[in-house]
Amino acid sequence: MSKHIDQHEAEKSGFKKVWNVSEFARRYRLDTREENRLLKLLGPFASEQELLMNATRTPIFR
Repeated sequence: MSKHIDQHEAEKSGFKKVWNVSEFARRYRLDTREENRLLKLLGPFASEQELLMNATRTPIFR
């Protein structure tokens, strides 16, 4: 038996958003070295909170 889940209910109930680590790195413009580090640390998929807390971006100076 299956049940329809409303998207708005799911967002309110506390489900975590899961990201593909490669897609996250591309979206946040992380370099390949940082992407590889996150892949080793978290695997191919991780929650948004885990990725944001572990990602570091190198500063770009002019």
